[in-house]
Amino acid sequence: MDKKFYISTAIAYTSAKPHIGNTYEIVLADAIARYKRLDGYDVYFQTGTDEHGEKIEEKAKAAGISPQNYVDNIAGEIKKIWDLMNTSYDKFVRTTDPRHEKVVQKIFKKLYEQGDIYKGEYKGLYCTPCESFWTSSQVTDNKCPDCGRPLKESSEEAYFFKMSKYSKWLEDYIETHPHFIEPEARKNEMLNNFIKPGLQDLCVSRTSFKWGIPVTFDDSHVIYVWIDALSNYITFLGYDPDGSSDEFKKYWPCDIHLIGKDILRFHTLYWPIILHALDVELPKQIFGHPWLLFGSDKMSKSKGNIVYADDLVKEFGVDAIRYYMLHEIPFASDGTYTRELLIESINSNLANVLGNLVSRTIQMGIKYFEGKVTNKHIEEEIDKDLINAVYSLKEDVDKKMQELKINEALESIFDVLRKCNKYIDDTTPWALSKDENSYDRLETVIYNLLDSIRVTAILLQAYIPETALKILESLNVTNNSFESINIKKDMYDLGTEKPANLFERIKEN
Repeated sequence: MDKKFYISTAIAYTSAKPHIGNTYEIVLADAIARYKRLDGYDVYFQTGTDEHGEKIEEKAKAAGISPQNYVDNIAGEIKKIWDLMNTSYDKFVRTTDPRHEKVVQKIFKKLYEQGDIYKGEYKGLYCTPCESFWTSSQVTDNKCPDCGRPLKESSEEAYFFKMSKYSKWLEDYIETHPHFIEPEARKNEMLNNFIKPGLQDLCVSRTSFKWGIPVTFDDSHVIYVWIDALSNYITFLGYDPDGSSDEFKKYWPCDIHLIGKDILRFHTLYWPIILHALDVELPKQIFGHPWLLFGSDKMSKSKGNIVYADDLVKEFGVDAIRYYMLHEIPFASDGTYTRELLIESINSNLANVLGNLVSRTIQMGIKYFEGKVTNKHIEEEIDKDLINAVYSLKEDVDKKMQELKINEALESIFDVLRKCNKYIDDTTPWALSKDENSYDRLETVIYNLLDSIRVTAILLQAYIPETALKILESLNVTNNSFESINIKKDMYDLGTEKPANLFERIKEN
C-alpha cells in the first residue's frame, strides 16, 4: 500500500489577521494530518501565505510601509495563530520566497511558449478585494458576485490563459472522477454553473500594479494571482519545468487540497487546467469545506462580527477551541459560532462527558486499588456492549475520516465516552466497593473503564492532542500508536496522585 499522504490548506491572503472562520481550515487539515500519521502514513502537510496583489500594494501604501514589510508582519501573525492552535504542518510557505518566484516565472514562460498563454486586452468589471474580473452578464447591480462590494470598470493590456481550449477535457475529467471534487453538491455547482456553459479565457497578468512576480519576457506585466498562488502546492515541493526534486516525485500528487468553498472555483477550474497544460498529474481530491458562521452571518470586518482564535484560546484553552471547530461544523453545511454554543459545548462534552469520566475513573482506581488495577475477568453481560463498542471504534472512526466527516468521527468517540459514563451508572462501583466478595468484579469494572479511556484517548490525539496526551500520561500509558489499540495492558499503574481536571465547567454570570 502507498503509505504517503500529502494534504494542503489554501494559503492565507496576507491582507489582514485571520479570524476563527479562517483558522478553522488549518485545524481541520491538522486533524486529518495527525490521524494519518498515527495510522502509519508518511505525511507531508503544507500551509502558508499568499503575498502578492493590488490589495496588498494599496494596504501597504496606506500604512506607509513597503509591501514586503506589510506581508512580513501579517505572515508573522498568521504563523503565530497556526502555531498557537497546535497545528503540525511540515512546511509554512510564503509566495514572496525567491525560489517560488523563479519557478512561477518558468511556469508562465513554458505555458506562453507552448501557446497556452497569449497577449490581449482586458475590458470588464474588476473587484479589488477578491482580485476577480467579471463580465457584465455575471453581475447584478454592479456588485461583485463573491463579496457584494462595488466593481470598477477596468481596461488594460494583459496575458490570457486559454481556459476555453481545455473546457471539454475538464468536464470529462470531473465526470469520470466522481470524488475529485467533494462534497458532491460543490462538484455539481462547478459543472453546471461554470464548466458546461463554457469557460472563458483567464486573465493571468496585470500592468496596473507592481507588487507581483514580473513576467521575465515582458517586465511591464506581473504574473497574476492564479498562476502565482496556486502553483505553491508544487513549487515548494520542488517542482521545476526543467526537472523536479525527489521530494516532489515522492509526495505529488496531493491527496487532499483542503479549501474554503468560496475559492473552490479557482482550485477546481483553473488549477486542474494549469496542471494538465504543464503535463503534471492532478491532485486526487479537492475538498471545499463549509464556513464557520457568526450566528447566521459570514464573518467580516464590515459587519463587525469577527472573533479571533487567540482571544478565545486565552479564555478557554487550545483544545476547547479545536474541539468546537471540529465538532460543530458538519461535512457539507456551515457551522455556527456563538459564545453560548461554545460554552455549552465545553461544559456538556468536554467537562462532563470526557473530563468527569477520566477524573472519577482514575480516582476510583486510586481509592479502591491504590492505583494498581488488573483485569480480574469477572465479567457480566453488560460488559460486552461496552467492550464491543470500544474495540470497533477505530474501524468506525476510520470510515468517517476517509469520507472527511471529521465531526462525525469525533462524535463516534464521544458516543463511546457516553457509554462509559452509563456503564458506571449501571455497574454502581460504589455499591460493589461495600462488599468484600465483589472486589474482583469491582476491579474488572474499573479495568474496563480504564481500557476504554485508553482507546478513546489514543484516537483523540488527532483532534485534541494536548488533552489526549494528558489522559494517556495519567493512565501511565506510553504506547500511543493506533497499532497499540488492540494490545491490552495487563495492569494499569495509576500512581496515587489525584488527576487534575481536564476541563473546568464555565459559569457565565
